Amino acid sequence: MSRKRRMFDIDMPDEAVESFPAGKVEAEEKDVRRGPMATAIAETAESSRERSRVEAEIRAENDALAQEHVRLKRAGLITDLIDLDAIDALKLTRDRAPGEDDELKELIQSIREIGLSNPIRVEPAAGGRYELIQGWRRLSAYRALLVETGDVAAWGRIPAGIAARGDELEQLYRRMVDENMVRKDISFAEMAQLAIRYAADPQTAEGDPEKAVAILFRSAGYQKRSYIRNFIRLMEALGDSLLHASQIPRALGLALAQKLDEIPAAAPAIRAELDGWDARGVSDELDVLRRYAGQGALAEGTPPEPKSAPAPAAKARTTFQIQRPQGSAKCTAANGRLEVRLPRDFSAVDRRKLEAAVRTMLESLE
Repeated sequence: MSRKRRMFDIDMPDEAVESFPAGKVEAEEKDVRRGPMATAIAETAESSRERSRVEAEIRAENDALAQEHVRLKRAGLITDLIDLDAIDALKLTRDRAPGEDDELKELIQSIREIGLSNPIRVEPAAGGRYELIQGWRRLSAYRALLVETGDVAAWGRIPAGIAARGDELEQLYRRMVDENMVRKDISFAEMAQLAIRYAADPQTAEGDPEKAVAILFRSAGYQKRSYIRNFIRLMEALGDSLLHASQIPRALGLALAQKLDEIPAAAPAIRAELDGWDARGVSDELDVLRRYAGQGALAEGTPPEPKSAPAPAAKARTTFQIQRPQGSAKCTAANGRLEVRLPRDFSAVDRRKLEAAVRTMLESLE
């Protein structure tokens, strides 16, 4: 018995042929096939790469900010409130003569009413302190207001531009001089006194005040520098005895300097008349100077000038330097005065030891 075959037509649905890449599989497919440990390691590596990238960006940004901070600091554009007690004014000898300062009174009143419009300028010093390099009168005004009011919150700190250390001392002096010459025409006596103090400063290289004029007042004309040198002779002879040196007119100062060169005895006579007369005013002092300069009648009892003036005498001043472990000691000897400038705090020396040293020195000069 034969069997019949039955044929059936079956329609199969069309299916897309699945293809497999010859290279790497997709990341998500790979993650499906790899284990949890491999996935964790991969994620950790990716996180480390991202963290390194962020840290590199932060370091680059910090470096850029640090460079900008240094640039602003060198330009004196970094400003902060600095405690008055943390500011010293020892690095530069100020170009202000001691005594009454009417302009300081006006500045105090202005700051009291409207505040400080221009910060002072300081540079960092050792021990968290600061050294003043610009703004002595502004600092003095704040200190006066603090003493007057006792208000530490208002006047105990002063706005200050913090400059980077590194400017040469000569440059700082020049900046101070030029700032004041632009702000106002300071007197010839003040300029002469500054040159004297600059030369006496143990940290400066120039020990001759007249040569210091060329350094400090380089921006001034030749004639003006010549006037300052004449006032130097006047201030060296009479500076300690004058209360109102800044009020001496140019013509009077030049005439008096010439008279002191011609008549050496005039300087001690002027000092004798002024010393002890603490209540004298500006006009009183100028009257005395005019008489000795030949611009007025001599007062009764004043020694008359000799009829024939002797030849101009040499300057009554001797300067020299002595090298010490602390630095260069600048010594100035004048009539009635011996001065030693050395970068050392002599107030820290025991008084008896200091007194014995001075006595020994004076006895050796006899």
